[in-house]
Amino acid sequence: MKHRRVRLMLLTLALLLSGFVLYLDLTVRAQFDGKRWALPARVYARPLELYPGMKIRPEQLTMELSMLGYRSADDPRDPGSYRRASDEFVIATRPFVYWDGAQAAMKLRADINSNRLSTLTDLKTDKPVTLARLDPLLIGGIYPAHNEDRVLVRLNEVPRDIVKGLIAVEDRQYYSHHGIDPRGVARAFVTIVRGAGMQGGSTLTQQLVKNFYLTPERTLRRKFTEIIMAALLEMHYSKEEILEAYINEIYLGQDGNRAIHGFGLASHFYFDRPLSRINLQQAALLIGLVKGPSYYDPRRHAERALKRRNLVLQEMLQQQAITQQEYVAARAAPLGVVEQAPVGTSVYPAFVELVHRQLRRDYREEDMRSEGLQIFTTLDPLAQFAAERALTARLSQLEKSRKIPPKTLEGAVVITSAQNGEVQALVGGRDTRYEGFNRALDAARPVGSLLKPVIYLTALEHPDLYTLATLLDDSPLVWRSRGTSDWEPRNYDNSSHGQVPLLIALANSYNISAARLGLSLGVQQVMNNVRRLGVERELPVYASSLLGAGSLPPVEVAQMYQTLASNGFRVPLRAIREVLTLDNQPLQRYPLSVEQVIAPGPAYLVTTALQEVVRQGTADGLNQFLSPDLNVAGKTGTTNDLRDSWFAGYTGDRVGVVWVGRDDNQPIKMTGAGGAMTVWGDMMAQLDPEPLVPPQPENIEMIWVDSATGLRADEHCHGAVLLPFIRGSAPTETASCAGRLPMQSIKSWFERLFE
Repeated sequence: MKHRRVRLMLLTLALLLSGFVLYLDLTVRAQFDGKRWALPARVYARPLELYPGMKIRPEQLTMELSMLGYRSADDPRDPGSYRRASDEFVIATRPFVYWDGAQAAMKLRADINSNRLSTLTDLKTDKPVTLARLDPLLIGGIYPAHNEDRVLVRLNEVPRDIVKGLIAVEDRQYYSHHGIDPRGVARAFVTIVRGAGMQGGSTLTQQLVKNFYLTPERTLRRKFTEIIMAALLEMHYSKEEILEAYINEIYLGQDGNRAIHGFGLASHFYFDRPLSRINLQQAALLIGLVKGPSYYDPRRHAERALKRRNLVLQEMLQQQAITQQEYVAARAAPLGVVEQAPVGTSVYPAFVELVHRQLRRDYREEDMRSEGLQIFTTLDPLAQFAAERALTARLSQLEKSRKIPPKTLEGAVVITSAQNGEVQALVGGRDTRYEGFNRALDAARPVGSLLKPVIYLTALEHPDLYTLATLLDDSPLVWRSRGTSDWEPRNYDNSSHGQVPLLIALANSYNISAARLGLSLGVQQVMNNVRRLGVERELPVYASSLLGAGSLPPVEVAQMYQTLASNGFRVPLRAIREVLTLDNQPLQRYPLSVEQVIAPGPAYLVTTALQEVVRQGTADGLNQFLSPDLNVAGKTGTTNDLRDSWFAGYTGDRVGVVWVGRDDNQPIKMTGAGGAMTVWGDMMAQLDPEPLVPPQPENIEMIWVDSATGLRADEHCHGAVLLPFIRGSAPTETASCAGRLPMQSIKSWFERLFE
């Protein structure tokens, strides 16, 4: 009876063990045969395209190369190196797979003359190059929930030194055992019995099981499970498959909250080069990190890391994996770790957040965090740098000059391409690396006078009633509406100006004449045009909304001015160009979407008026930052009690919007011209903008008018100015000539519009 019970117990244990082994077998195969790793999406900036004739300063090209991690060298041969001699560059580019195909590594000579790329030559063939691209800057990633990051490599791409070193140091019997080393297991169990904890005794296969399948707990049960799973793994898969998985899985470092897994990513993280290009001493350092990435971190503990690397080299020599000569040379070499780790968690969090939001429209969150997507964006690193530097420096200067407590001013910046609506830069606050509140996207603040151009646009769409020369009433106004308090807008200078031409009213940002005009047109009609220009959120249909009482975030203001800069064509702002799969197959394209929402004539007239704002209106201080020859169009914005400072404007190639204020909504005691415009000016001065020369529509004609009456005038009469009119809308009555002057002496600010 007793023997029967024992047999029954043994049988039960055998069945339980068999069931447990079967369960582990299914687990091992399911995960190893399936998708082994959740791979983050990688986000890239735009690649810099080099071509003869492009506008670029030598300093800008140097900065771009520096951002990309290119190394200065006397003889640039290795990809990722360059030499600059005055205005001549020799660049050894890196190979890269773009959305439209692969570009091999090239050795280029780029000659810059008068801030233009004059010639571009392939030094390998000595032939001119019409277009070449520098590999794009990796600006961040969208990581799995556990924040693991890795770059997958095939075993045939792994240097032999890595394989030989791992075997020599971590598992000398790797190719002869079946997943476990009996002697090592025995040693491990002895340490347990002695109470020294779980340690040692792990083959490469066991290490893979521990990292890939199990938790890091140190218990006898986990060790037993690890041994069984290691044996099962060896039953089903070849040594090469297991070794490849190990090389891609092992944990090798930490970058903030991002975990560095696998030798492929570790090579980039520590040496800024692909695994296939590392040398013996670098391979030894990576192998040494397996024992303790934190303890042997070469950036924080260089001496420890050096000793560990040299120990790895010694083990490789003893196992005859390297020669004595190789050992001596590698041991004498420095660590060779790059001082600054390449970007992981984004240094441009505000822009990456915009990318993430736009991606959510087309992809599931889990796909973005697991499928290894390659996302090519519109970010221009040079524009981003200029925006960040201008905002942070100016905010500190403004606090000091206005006696505002330090670190209380905040700001946001958006820069887009005037031609295609691509977002080139986006700054969410003065702490440009902060991943929290993104003011460029989410800080909806009253926009003040930035809405006035829409009032004038609405009027100019009725050329039979309004032109740039139409006289507007700027006398005091009290607006009464049932159910609301009386509204009495005032001009900034607390004066009224009587009858003023429409162009002057906008240039000087007169509140009363703008309010009167908007009320006569209808507040709803003006708000409809705000929507047509691309603003998505509903603004309140109140009289005060005409003067910017409604709130918008900077990115929506940028969309509105983008449409004006595009001559009435609405181009939705976009931050993404292309999306590729992990194996470089095109997955999604984001083509240009264009819709004409404003007729060319009224759009041209509004741009003309906004250029006058900068020439001699409220934004004339911008001429201290940029040449008047650029003909910038722009508008200042200031809100009640001086709580918000805005500037929105555009050049021939860029649209920019800047907001300055406080998060607690306290007054900042500065106008749009005194705050945001100075940031805008600093920023654009660094970017060498193109002049704004809007194409004149066919239905626009230039007519001389009298600046006082708005009537036609002889061009030589005193006070005569040349203005654009939609054909048929110019005044027909002629003013009397108060006094004739030579053409050369007529230098009114109106005339300078069209010199």
